[in-house]
Amino acid sequence: MIDVQAIGPDDWKAWRELRLAALEEAPFAFGSQYADWVDATEDRWRARLGSPGAHQVIASIDGTPAGLAGGFPGEDGAAELVSMWVAPVGRGKGVGNALMTAIEDWARGIGAAALKLSVVPGNDPAHNLYLRHGYVDTDEPGDLMADGVRRELVMRKPL
Repeated sequence: MIDVQAIGPDDWKAWRELRLAALEEAPFAFGSQYADWVDATEDRWRARLGSPGAHQVIASIDGTPAGLAGGFPGEDGAAELVSMWVAPVGRGKGVGNALMTAIEDWARGIGAAALKLSVVPGNDPAHNLYLRHGYVDTDEPGDLMADGVRRELVMRKPL
């Protein structure tokens, strides 16, 4: 059974474990790198989880951590889905769907008109998941990747 729980600053150890696993297992998929966070202090982890208005969730399957995602309010009426990752143990089992639903429900709850996200070009499993959930590619330029050449692809979904 998939369980998705909202977390906060006091859950920093669980978030840290999953986030570092994500950055190590899929370094190509994130703007942040493992080296940026591996030595982060407890205060930095707590601050990440305590961002005003943000919503962070962890998914588990039968008690085993299986993924995470975060949502942040935006300035243009669109909230943003960030830090989405499904652990290998959760892939193909509905964890990605559960995480996306949790963040979309939160975004609707804060009155967001849309939800946007960024995905690395070539990360086809993630891109396809987002397309299945009704996101569309935009022409908005995404952040520059660590390689200094590629940019993230920005996607958007009306809520």
